[in-house]
Amino acid sequence: MGTLAGTDDLFEKISQLKRQKQAVILAHYYQEPDIQDIADHVGDSLELARAAQRTEAPLIVFAGVHFMAEGAKILNPSRKVVMPDLRAGCSLSDSCPPDAFARFRAKHPDHFVVTYINCSAAIKAQSDVICTSSNAVKIVNRIPRDRPILFAPDRNLGAYVAKQTGREMLLWQGACIVHETFSERKIIDLQIRNPEAELIAHPECEPTLLSRAAFVGSTSALLNHVIESPKQTFIVATEEGILHQMRKKAPGKNLIPAPPNQNCSCNECPFMKLNTLEKVYACLKTEAPEITVPEDVREKALVPLQRMLDWSK
Repeated sequence: MGTLAGTDDLFEKISQLKRQKQAVILAHYYQEPDIQDIADHVGDSLELARAAQRTEAPLIVFAGVHFMAEGAKILNPSRKVVMPDLRAGCSLSDSCPPDAFARFRAKHPDHFVVTYINCSAAIKAQSDVICTSSNAVKIVNRIPRDRPILFAPDRNLGAYVAKQTGREMLLWQGACIVHETFSERKIIDLQIRNPEAELIAHPECEPTLLSRAAFVGSTSALLNHVIESPKQTFIVATEEGILHQMRKKAPGKNLIPAPPNQNCSCNECPFMKLNTLEKVYACLKTEAPEITVPEDVREKALVPLQRMLDWSK
């Protein structure tokens, strides 16, 4: 809970509005701690997609980025989906424009199209199956060995999955600005100064960094690893927001955020951080800004998204 009186007051107001409107708040691990603490469900992209599919709430407040809220709307066309700040986009999603991707896909019509969930509804609508960093290896392993694969939009996750599955994949050259900003040189220096520390990393990081990591996994997998590992010190190479849950669920462990190349807060997603507790309250109160997806796009995007959920069981 927040420590300031104003924050405590907002927590209470949000709780009251949730009850009045029978609303549910879904929050990604990269949201600020106060938003995570007021949410009904906190998780990674796969966990939040499942939560969105299960909910019967008439109003869904999605504290994350735009493609996540779109996903909730694709799965729940009859429910109202709102998000705290409509500007909360995603550099990885932006790196894959629908028209350019359609042209790229048209050049490879025999390829089975696997797209990472970090993409727009328009890209999902052009896909055969969606994946998350939690299930990407499992999803790719479901595809017949004789079928060529096109993987988009994240080249780093795609390269990691190709290595794990032994499948050759045609990769769209997109990337996440946060996961590509970690400094290998600074991480090596941290490891020298903290020889007991274990480097853990998200597969959106660059291959050179992943090769140094003792454990590679999705946001949830990194959290579970910290909880279950006998190690006490970790250098965490993913967006810093996950450290809040790590500190809550693995108290006493020493968590060192991986440093970026520059002296900046570049290991924080600027889009995720556009959402604030005040904006959560405002969008819950006004039920805006609302997320909409054209019905023809939604119907096409639902097929690969539902396939992912079915294949992930």
